[in-house]
Amino acid sequence: MKKFPLITGAALAISLLASPAFAATDLPKSHGFYDEMTYLINKGVVSGFEDGTVKPDKTVSRAEAAIMIGKLKGFNGTQSATKFKDVSQGQKASGYIAAAEKAGYITGYPDGTFKPNAPITRGDMAIILSRVFPMAMEGIEEFKDVSPNMRAFDAIGEVVSANIAAGYKDFTFKPNNATTRAQFSAFLARGLEPKFKNDTHMAHSYLKDKTKTYTYREITGEVSTEKYVDSAKYFDEPLGFFWLVDYKEDSEDYFYGEYENREMYITGFPEDGFTASLVYPITKGKTFDSGDTDLPPFKITGVNVKVTTPYKTFTNAVEVSVLDPEWDGKSYKYYMAEGYGLIKTVHYDGDTLYELVDVK
Repeated sequence: MKKFPLITGAALAISLLASPAFAATDLPKSHGFYDEMTYLINKGVVSGFEDGTVKPDKTVSRAEAAIMIGKLKGFNGTQSATKFKDVSQGQKASGYIAAAEKAGYITGYPDGTFKPNAPITRGDMAIILSRVFPMAMEGIEEFKDVSPNMRAFDAIGEVVSANIAAGYKDFTFKPNNATTRAQFSAFLARGLEPKFKNDTHMAHSYLKDKTKTYTYREITGEVSTEKYVDSAKYFDEPLGFFWLVDYKEDSEDYFYGEYENREMYITGFPEDGFTASLVYPITKGKTFDSGDTDLPPFKITGVNVKVTTPYKTFTNAVEVSVLDPEWDGKSYKYYMAEGYGLIKTVHYDGDTLYELVDVK
């Protein structure tokens, strides 16, 4: 397996959130997207204005979005001719607009214009970023204001699944709302750095912390670690971010993904599809179908269960039982905890099949 330099958690935090390359007068640390904008300022993706501001709450224009994407991708921003009749070579963003269009990240309108000064909506943002970043999964989230006949429908599902964007508490996405410079920075930062993806997790989420490494032990004694990584480092064709399961022995490593919306928590493999491990709201006695026709029904048989693992004792675990006719109606059980996902699996005879050992 390819080895990468080890960076400690403290060093990583310092490198990501160091003081910005310039001190913007209008970006206080109390701003909701201070960390994301600082991260992109330090990477040279976000630039300030001559008056020393970055205007975080100003609506981002299509031209500004092209510049940010171009800098992120390392495009040559030298002013150049474009295919759009309203973007001349003399315009500041012309080089980045031409390069981003050639790369397939942005498109114009049927009338041959680009509308460089028009605002980027949340729907536009989803379409653009679904092209800029590899998308691992199709979306399964449903929003009241997003319908299948919308141009941005697929892209919205993809960026939400990738933890780049999230909806609102009223189950809307607001695809026609304009996007600010700070918001667009947050979306870009989440596409680049797993640390920022954690910000999109919903309250009481069962998704794991994407900045940590999880260690598990199986009944055979075999130990594995799970780390959130960019698949491009391992595949010829980038698929997005996945959890890499690395066995300490010589077993073959593999990738899996996890996703959550207000209806369910699912896991699965890039090549095999996904199945539900939990359905919401969590209620004792609820039976649900995992989505795998080869598996029997699952049943939530306990909430706020006390479960002891080598890592720690959990007092808020959810117990799920899987009934199997081949075992004379007996079941195996698995346990889920908020912020940790699966923490333990127990065979019907009481043997521990799989459990969480450590988190760092």
